[in-house]
Amino acid sequence: MRLSEILAALPFYESAVAFDSVEISNIEVDSRRVTRGSLFVCINGFTLDGHDFVDQAVENGASAILAERKLDVPVPTIIVADSSRAIAMIAAKFYDYPTASLPLIGVTGTNGKTTISYLLESIFNEYELKTGVIGTIQMKIGQDAFPVNNTTPDALFLQRTFREMIEKDVDKAIMEVSSHALDMGRVYGCDFDIAIFTNLSQDHLDYHKDMDDYLHAKSLLFAQLGNTYNNNKKKYAILNVDDPSSRIIQRSTAQHIVSYGCENSAQVMATNIKLEVNRTSFTMETPVGSIEISSRLIGKFNVYNMLAASAAAISAGIPLVTIKNALKRIGGVRGRFEPVDGSKPYAVIVDYAHTPDSLENVLQTIKGFAERKVYVVVGCGGDRDRTKRPLMAGIAMQYADHVIFTSDNPRTEDPTLILEDMTGELQENHYEVIEGRRDAIFHAVSLAEKDDIVLIAGKGHETYQEIGHHRYDFDDREVAREAIKAKEQS
Repeated sequence: MRLSEILAALPFYESAVAFDSVEISNIEVDSRRVTRGSLFVCINGFTLDGHDFVDQAVENGASAILAERKLDVPVPTIIVADSSRAIAMIAAKFYDYPTASLPLIGVTGTNGKTTISYLLESIFNEYELKTGVIGTIQMKIGQDAFPVNNTTPDALFLQRTFREMIEKDVDKAIMEVSSHALDMGRVYGCDFDIAIFTNLSQDHLDYHKDMDDYLHAKSLLFAQLGNTYNNNKKKYAILNVDDPSSRIIQRSTAQHIVSYGCENSAQVMATNIKLEVNRTSFTMETPVGSIEISSRLIGKFNVYNMLAASAAAISAGIPLVTIKNALKRIGGVRGRFEPVDGSKPYAVIVDYAHTPDSLENVLQTIKGFAERKVYVVVGCGGDRDRTKRPLMAGIAMQYADHVIFTSDNPRTEDPTLILEDMTGELQENHYEVIEGRRDAIFHAVSLAEKDDIVLIAGKGHETYQEIGHHRYDFDDREVAREAIKAKEQS
């Protein structure tokens, strides 16, 4: 595509030289990925400034540079006021506005985003629709999976990926949308058809100045659904009416509201809820009829997840019977309330719970069916919200018979200081501190007796531990299996 065609997406820009004949083969924001014919866009990020890498980009074959200031380079340079905004506009243009024709669902909220995304994938697959999923665990196009670095990648990656999804005949795209991504404009250019709000509880206050700022970031997804109506492309906001924040979210959007919940009156509502050790059942009442749901997903928090996914699926025109069959088949989501080796007389469960609310939800569920003692292995990540550390510790102490506080992903913080933040205000003493996560898991499993439950919280699906600036192989599930095997051999 000619550079002049790409730049037609921008209202204003400067350039000191003519570039009418410049052909662009691809767009890059990473100078290492630049090849002959690339347009290199200089993004000024948190830790690196793309302007510092322009020489490498030119050396690698860049045909043009888009930047926020003049640069001494031998290729055409286009100057814009904000390259982060510009990249979203030109990427959408370059990839021919893929989400204008690809139905896109965005899921945001503190907890439940991953589970809801994979519930929707299962529901659409049950209806024989091909899906694309972008989220915390991975990116999927059909059955092909790829790693991702952020819950919500940057605007260039997204537009490129959505175009690839169209080329591979994807029918529905589902994306987890983080508050960081919304605040930083990573989803600019994404034409969402359905936006889902799960809940809001304390998290990410290392980034957001307070909970109001955090909620405002979440509300942007719903404001970005647009302010006009098109009967050929109806848009929906799926809101959890049992979460007070939904009242603010509702005011942020002009689009159709579909409410869901368990406690307050909602359009998609669960009644007659039965929570069992290995199964959950309820009646789901909807605007298009009622249906009995039975699922292997455990806990009331998963009832909310199933309601949210069902409300979105109903809005997308999926029949109730398809939703029922899909929810019945689903066995679980990796790292979310995932049992490890269920053949033992005690239970070991791995869960991603890393916020006060999610930890409490999981522990309330466990206490609902626990016959004997509950052990919890938990820590808090470094370089993140410090204020949630004592809250996490207090919740663990409230619900567990014995707590083992340990490292999570300490990153550049001293693990000892993180653990002191967690335990400094505790009044009771049914806990111990074992800094090494592997040692902590082995110890918790060694304590478990018949009918006891061990919860290993915080990392879930992650297969690494982040210490300093390095990631080391570490999977709670694999370590738990090793601990169980060692217990049998002892």
